[in-house]
Amino acid sequence: MQSKNPIFRDIEKQPGFAYNEGVNAYQQAAAGTATLDQQTQPTVGAPTAGRPMTIDDVIMKTGLAFVALLVGAGIGWVLTPSMPWLPFVAMIVGLVIFFVGAFRKLPKAGTVLSYSLVEGVFLGGISMFYQDFVAASGSDANIITQAVIGTFVAFGVMLLLYRTRIIKVNGTFMKIMMVALVSYLVIAFISFIAALFGVGGGWGFYGVGGLGLLLCVAGVALAAFSLNLDFAAIEQGINEGLPEAYSWRMVFGLVVTLVWLYLEILRFLAILNSNN
Repeated sequence: MQSKNPIFRDIEKQPGFAYNEGVNAYQQAAAGTATLDQQTQPTVGAPTAGRPMTIDDVIMKTGLAFVALLVGAGIGWVLTPSMPWLPFVAMIVGLVIFFVGAFRKLPKAGTVLSYSLVEGVFLGGISMFYQDFVAASGSDANIITQAVIGTFVAFGVMLLLYRTRIIKVNGTFMKIMMVALVSYLVIAFISFIAALFGVGGGWGFYGVGGLGLLLCVAGVALAAFSLNLDFAAIEQGINEGLPEAYSWRMVFGLVVTLVWLYLEILRFLAILNSNN
């Protein structure tokens, strides 16, 4: 089994990391890409550099990344009113850091924490824009709080479904996710082009009545189910005895997915409340 998240793609090709049919997939935030790479590789000797990675390593480092994300979000929220261009600069810088980390064999702590901080700035600023948009439409809904709660709830539900094996990350699951992701990304790209011509009030297909809400729900669902791919990569990495240093790559992939999930939920809530 190979993760769909590109952050984990190289890990699964290291000695000692067995996998069956796999998929290499997406990048999010402002975009996303997906590619299928089915292959089978036998398990060989486990890595020997450093002590083995544990779940405590992943949890602790995820906590550090989350703190960096919160600090960045605070900076973005405070500075965006006087620097409205800041979220877009942060988005571009975040994409650059993402690609640097995604295509390195082993991203460093600085790369992961820098990505989390910069993405936090982007999320803080874009959240303010969405909140102002909803307020301008006459709604007093606090979509930021709702989006944060929704992200944590989705994370908890997906973790429960994964741990109880209600969701099994296997070749069939990968193929379904691949088809769904590619289809969604194609539609999202066409929607972006349509938005440039004013379709859906600048939202593209996302602003076209029921179709827009359906697309939003699809985006949220895809991001949420992608968490299972991250969980599977983390579990397999621990079982295969990957060195502790690889926990930063696991955290990187998890942060990428959570940022994507939050953005999808935030957009859904903004469109939903602006239509009321």
